[in-house]
Amino acid sequence: MRIFGLTGGIGSGKSVVARMFQEEKIPVVDADRISREVTAPGKPAHDEIVRRFGAQILLSDGRINRKKLGEIVFSDPGRRTELESITHPHISRGIRDAVSALASEGHEVVIVEAALILEKGRQGMFEAVIGVRCKRRLQVDRIMGRDGISREEALRIVSSQMDPEEKALASDYVIDNSGDLEETHAKVRALAEKLKGPAPGT
Repeated sequence: MRIFGLTGGIGSGKSVVARMFQEEKIPVVDADRISREVTAPGKPAHDEIVRRFGAQILLSDGRINRKKLGEIVFSDPGRRTELESITHPHISRGIRDAVSALASEGHEVVIVEAALILEKGRQGMFEAVIGVRCKRRLQVDRIMGRDGISREEALRIVSSQMDPEEKALASDYVIDNSGDLEETHAKVRALAEKLKGPAPGT
């Protein structure tokens, strides 16, 4: 099975690109969805996060308030590392299980969508890494519109992440998502055909 990583900074549009790959008949494993599953009430990661970060991060129904938790970890690299040490083992296990399930269904190519592939040195898990980027102005505008936050807060979040140009240079393929959806989809379609072809050396 050929396994590719898909990554990009917050607001870059990697989830939009992921949906486009699915439309091109390549299944996508969403690490963020798995993160939500493993941190749901009753799961071990949920209890450990609450123990470390306090009950103030909980919603009334017991679920973790991801926005409030994000405000804590984006402003404190040490706390972000602490959170990742709790969640990543559970997320990695969930990704492996999802990929195995797709392989058993006969899929020959799969993409894993995850934000921190390069930052955490996990590119070795994949045949190649696809990086999604866009102009910084668009990135900030998208975050503001999606999360309902100020420009200052959006800029702080963007600045806390790996530099987009550095991320692009570290990727094997780059999809620039600064244009319209049709333009981006054309790039995805072309790359999807390449990924579905024979692996190098075969």
